[in-house]
Amino acid sequence: MTSPSELLDVARRAAAAGAQVLSGRDGNALDPSNKGAAGDWVTAFDVAAEDAVRAVIAAARPGDIVTGEEQGTTRPAEPTGYRWSIDPLDGTTNFIRNIVYYATSVAVADADGVWQAGVVNAPALGRVYYAARGHGAWLEERGTLTRLEGPVSGRTGQILATGFSYEPAVRSEQAAAFATLMDGFADVRRLGSAALDLCMVADGTHDAYGERGLNEHDFSAGALIAEEAGCWVRRPRLTSPLDGGPSDDERLDAWTCAAGLELSGKFPL
Repeated sequence: MTSPSELLDVARRAAAAGAQVLSGRDGNALDPSNKGAAGDWVTAFDVAAEDAVRAVIAAARPGDIVTGEEQGTTRPAEPTGYRWSIDPLDGTTNFIRNIVYYATSVAVADADGVWQAGVVNAPALGRVYYAARGHGAWLEERGTLTRLEGPVSGRTGQILATGFSYEPAVRSEQAAAFATLMDGFADVRRLGSAALDLCMVADGTHDAYGERGLNEHDFSAGALIAEEAGCWVRRPRLTSPLDGGPSDDERLDAWTCAAGLELSGKFPL
C-alpha cells in the first residue's frame, strides 16, 4: 500500500507540470472550441496540460488508472487499484479571457474510492493548495507555507461562493432558488473555478461554497483540501467513471458543498 504522502508527492509534480503549461498562456494560440453547452470550452492548453499531467503520473505510477476531463479513462493491463482524477484546466473560460482564477487540479483515490491526495496549482495566482489524507491542508504562496484551517466561525459579513450551470433550464432553477440560498449571507462570489472555490473555503476566503452539476474532476482535489482543513464537505455520489460516469440528469441534480460546520445546513439535500 502506498502512503498518502507518497501519492501527494506524485500529485504535486503532476499538477506542477500542468500548471507550467498554463503559465505559458498565449492569447494567439488558444485554439478554443465548444464542447456542447454554450460556454463549455476547451483549448489547446487544456489538452497540452492534461498530456503533461498524465506523463508525470505514467512515469511514476504506470499501473494506476487515470481519468481526465479531456481524454477520458486509461486503464493499465494490471491496475494497482489507485485512480487519478485530472482537471488540467479548471476555469477554461477565465483562461480564455485572461482572468486569473484557473488551475490544474490533480487528485488520487484508493481502491475503495477514498481520496488520498489532492493538489490545486493556480499559476496566475502563484498559489499551490495541497492535502494528503490525515496530514492537513496547506497553501504554498510565494515562498510561504501556511496550514489551512477553514473559515472563521460566526464572523460578520459572510460570503457564499457558487456557480451556475451552462444549461438554461438548470440556470433558471438556480436563479429562482438564489434568494433562499443567500439567506444569512452578506454577499456572493462567482469565480468560475470550482477547484479554487473549494480551496478558498479551506483558506478562509469564502465562508461557504455550494454548486450543482459538477463533475468528479471539478471537485476531487479541492474537496479533499477543504476536508483536511477541517471544513464540512459534501461530495455528490456520482456514478464512477469506471462504470461509465453519471448521466447529465444525475450530475445536474447533485450538489457539491463546503463550509464551516455551522453553515452545513444552508444547502439543499
